[in-house]
Amino acid sequence: MKIHLISAARPNFMKIAPLYHALKKEQWAKPLIVHTGQHYDLNMSDVFFQDLGLPAPDLHLGVGSGSHAEQSGHVMMAYEKVLFENRPDLVIVVGDVNSTMACTIAAVKISFKSTLSNLTSTDPAGVLNSADLDRPIVAHLEAGLRSFDRTMPEEINRLVTDTLADILWTPSPDADDNLIREGVDRQKIQRVGNIMIDSLEMLRSSIQKESVYSDMGLHPGKYGLVTLHRPSNVDNPEIMTRLCQALLRISQRVPLVFPVHPRTRKRMENLGLMSLLEKADNLIISEPINYIRFMNLTFNCRFALTDSGGLQEETTYLGIPCLTLRPNTERPVTIHKGTNRLCRLDNFEEHVDDLLSSKTSHDCKIDLWDGRTAARVVASIKSYFKEPKRVP
Repeated sequence: MKIHLISAARPNFMKIAPLYHALKKEQWAKPLIVHTGQHYDLNMSDVFFQDLGLPAPDLHLGVGSGSHAEQSGHVMMAYEKVLFENRPDLVIVVGDVNSTMACTIAAVKISFKSTLSNLTSTDPAGVLNSADLDRPIVAHLEAGLRSFDRTMPEEINRLVTDTLADILWTPSPDADDNLIREGVDRQKIQRVGNIMIDSLEMLRSSIQKESVYSDMGLHPGKYGLVTLHRPSNVDNPEIMTRLCQALLRISQRVPLVFPVHPRTRKRMENLGLMSLLEKADNLIISEPINYIRFMNLTFNCRFALTDSGGLQEETTYLGIPCLTLRPNTERPVTIHKGTNRLCRLDNFEEHVDDLLSSKTSHDCKIDLWDGRTAARVVASIKSYFKEPKRVP
């Protein structure tokens, strides 16, 4: 059974890795990694493959950057060609990036037997028989997450993908509820847990062997970790400037480590902010860091300040306070557990001060966030294809 695992960006690599390794153990499965090339920076892509024990991608679309429309369109065109040349039985998309939506659209709209080159039979009127309609099954891993903010490109990607996919693997009860509220057939929905935790547990020993914080002259629990890349935070010059000024002030109270995302670095350089931050004594600016080293910093930080989705989950699982610089989150379970707080530009410094003076601990156990999500996905695939279910 040929299975395409679609990857495009850093979080995608971490989501497909445990599943790839689990499928490789199955005699009936042939998992193939399809890398769209949405992230092409070495530290944002290839190094993560090495950390996660993944082989080089079987198929590389080489799409690169561009506007949302350009990137999505190029992925659809490139992946459609791959679908015809390397026909899969199952396409697994993960997360909420442009490639997730684009590959879903390409896969559900294709019909292998309806092309002239593959046409096998028609009825007397020249209309295709139903047996000639054939396409891969599409499954979305991490389905059902909603921020309810359609100004976020990721929210649009999530809505489109979940509407079109045949199997919806969810990480948490709120995701199930969102899909049911939207009228999705309950039979499509299967809660399997959080695949990101599988990657964390798979590499826990390697993560704990590192001493990145020590190499930076830092001490466990005595520094903050910063990641920023959302357009709402970094694309507006005024907001980006105010953010950097706030980071400078916070670094006078607690050391900060800030691995800078490529698009964030570009914005900061254009505004002349990089040189300002690099001169600060207690603010460590670095290139993007590979997964194992980054998670070593996460394991040992006092708090995280982020606008990322994945880091909200990882810190919650580890019981580490997280400040999310956004008005909403598609991962409300992290808020309910008390580890994560939504904050604004005008109040996140107050939240930092509160965290530094607080020693509150939280119960971070979440059902099915246990490092065994990949095994449940494999079981789901076996169950689904046990019966002759094909899309009409």
